[in-house]
Amino acid sequence: MTDLAAAVESVAQLSTVWRAMVLDRDEDADVRDLPGVAVRWADCRFAFWNAVTLTEAGTGAALLEKRLQEAAGIMRAKKQPGFLWLFEDLLADDARAALAEAAERAGLVHVFPGTGMAGDLLPVPEPHHADLTFERVTTDEQLTAYADLNSRAYGFPLDDGRDGLVGSTLWKRDVYAYLALRDGGPVACAATVEAQGRLFVVLVATDPDHQRRGYGEAVTRKALYEGGRATGLTRATLHATVAGAPVYPRIGFKPNSPMHFYGLKS
Repeated sequence: MTDLAAAVESVAQLSTVWRAMVLDRDEDADVRDLPGVAVRWADCRFAFWNAVTLTEAGTGAALLEKRLQEAAGIMRAKKQPGFLWLFEDLLADDARAALAEAAERAGLVHVFPGTGMAGDLLPVPEPHHADLTFERVTTDEQLTAYADLNSRAYGFPLDDGRDGLVGSTLWKRDVYAYLALRDGGPVACAATVEAQGRLFVVLVATDPDHQRRGYGEAVTRKALYEGGRATGLTRATLHATVAGAPVYPRIGFKPNSPMHFYGLKS
């Protein structure tokens, strides 16, 4: 798969999965597909459920300027903050060179980087970790624990993560969401969900007090194993943060497009 094809796949996976996630959170969520811009905005306190992304391949500098202004305008019209997810490999060379200054003019600030990843890696072996047991998320109590792990890992208030997940039927029924437990307490979590013939990995997190022990990798393998076994899919995709980027290639994922997460300037 070429770099551009991988980036197109990656943005399509985001658009597909996030549409389901934000509509699960709020059936009146903003899920418009505009020219060059996909809106996936629940306008809830969980910032990851408030997203816009640019969707055109080969975007040049002039069009990038226009699309960033449009995306920032959409974000300003919302009550809750969120992110513009930008896939660098969708941009032409002149747009990449102009990105930083164009974002500045649009009133956007770079928050953190990421990397798209994918691989024809399923099925994976059933994982085992000497410290851990695994539980599938099927109750609100487990979903609250899942939300809290994400909040702690990403530095959000606990109520923000809970506002995004607690009470969801989708996460307890259709998402292959797993907690990793150490001595009965949740220390890491990961989930997979079917999207356009692929298994998409979503909201992987490890408690900050239990990082660098292989827990995130183990529970990601568990979510892939169970999701792959249930669906029969062979290809998986994800969007990695800096913390996760070294982990996923060990499972079989190959990095593709660099990503940039932007927020509005305060």
